[in-house]
Amino acid sequence: MRVLVAEDEEDLAALVAIGLRRAGFAVDTVHSGDAALAHLDLHDYDVVVLDRDLPGVHGDDVARALVTDGARTRILMLTAASSTDDRVAGLDLGADDYLGKPFDFPELVSRVRALRRRSARPVPPLLERGGLVMDTVRRTAERDGRRLDLSPKEFSVLQILLEADGAVVPAEELLERAWDAHADPFTGAVRVCMSKLRGKLGEPSPIRTVQGVGYAL
Repeated sequence: MRVLVAEDEEDLAALVAIGLRRAGFAVDTVHSGDAALAHLDLHDYDVVVLDRDLPGVHGDDVARALVTDGARTRILMLTAASSTDDRVAGLDLGADDYLGKPFDFPELVSRVRALRRRSARPVPPLLERGGLVMDTVRRTAERDGRRLDLSPKEFSVLQILLEADGAVVPAEELLERAWDAHADPFTGAVRVCMSKLRGKLGEPSPIRTVQGVGYAL
């Protein structure tokens, strides 16, 4: 799952990004509305955590642009103004959810996860295939009853493969959905992560490589 944090307070943006990464999300941060629009045009984000009072292009205008373009990216709007009128105005602009500052971080994570479920085709919280069982809510995974100790990145990659339900997932799609904008597509990050994931899943490997195409369960 990929998230864009658009927040002009750089310290707050960094803290939010660190917390979301620990929760298993790939996160990019920007500090102006102009940069937010540029990133949203370049990458396919599941959710944007959008500060309403951004410099340059106002957060309201970023939300309007997403709605006008028919983007699937869900909008969680953040603002220091949390009156009922402000919440209504934000939702009327096209925001999918609204959170006033200051906020409790677990609530932010929970709301981001909920919005992600609405940004794609419905996926059950429990994913199963060939002895693999993943609980996307509790963020646990097992193979044949054996608990898997996965890193957040490995968990994300395995979740994408499980959601594909046997279909081949290109390496480029894995890189786009599970890594942030700083990932170098030429470093072999997907290949390295896949090797570690296979090691933790054990033999026989449930992941097959389709040469020149991608990976599938």
